[in-house]
Amino acid sequence: MSECTHDCSTCNADCGERKEKESFLKKPHELSNIKRVIGVMSGKGGVGKSMVTAMLAVIFARRGYKTAVMDADVTGPSIPKMFGIKERAKGGETGLYPVKSKTGIEVMSVNLLLEHESDPVVWRGPVIGGVVQQFWTDVIWNDVDYMFVDMPPGTGDVPLTVFQSVPVDGVIAVASPQELVSLIVEKAVKMANMMNIPMLGVVENMSYVECPDCKKKIYIYGEGATKKVCEKFSLPLLAQIPVVSDLAKQSDRGLIELFEGDYLENAATMIETLMKNLPEKKD
Repeated sequence: MSECTHDCSTCNADCGERKEKESFLKKPHELSNIKRVIGVMSGKGGVGKSMVTAMLAVIFARRGYKTAVMDADVTGPSIPKMFGIKERAKGGETGLYPVKSKTGIEVMSVNLLLEHESDPVVWRGPVIGGVVQQFWTDVIWNDVDYMFVDMPPGTGDVPLTVFQSVPVDGVIAVASPQELVSLIVEKAVKMANMMNIPMLGVVENMSYVECPDCKKKIYIYGEGATKKVCEKFSLPLLAQIPVVSDLAKQSDRGLIELFEGDYLENAATMIETLMKNLPEKKD
């Protein structure tokens, strides 16, 4: 018998010292079919992460894919409002069903389970993490090509739960142009790297204001900070979204599915290409 090298990945022996890498991944509901999962995260709140999540889901739906949004921002859910969803989620003995938006995008959020959407969620981290897991294991997602997971800001319990429990194919970080915010984005990028989740790139929101007369771009929050972060980690800057009042109004009125503009089209194409090159998930 050869001497133990303590590297179980290269050894077939069944011994008491064997240590396999433990997986915390949870299986989705047996009636669910989800092909790709994209996480959307940020190191800081207020940068438009939920809006980017919703816009990506809409763009992929427009391209003919069946899309879904899992709202993992349990204490600050905003996805249902953006889609104008007032209906409560329903369930039965088999599981819980997501609510469909006007264009057929499947959505699950804690706001779809509360009696009143303005009721606060005053729960501790472990309970919130458990709810997020249930959105994956107990909800029946019907033939979803792309699921976008809107995660809360930061690198705490919920992002960790998502990365450990859900087979995330890739992550997008959302930032705003300020130097401080871009610095915080590094934390999100480093967390994804630590969890061995591919970071697909960065979307910069509120990048500039376009003059309505001369079309000049005015960088009111500064320019170049997010680009530096991307260069540091060899990541693509997927998109730079300007400050657009109509986009904000559509989000507030629950009309995000009607937004116009090609701000995220290139980002969607890059994500689509990357995902097509990945092997299919095995049950």
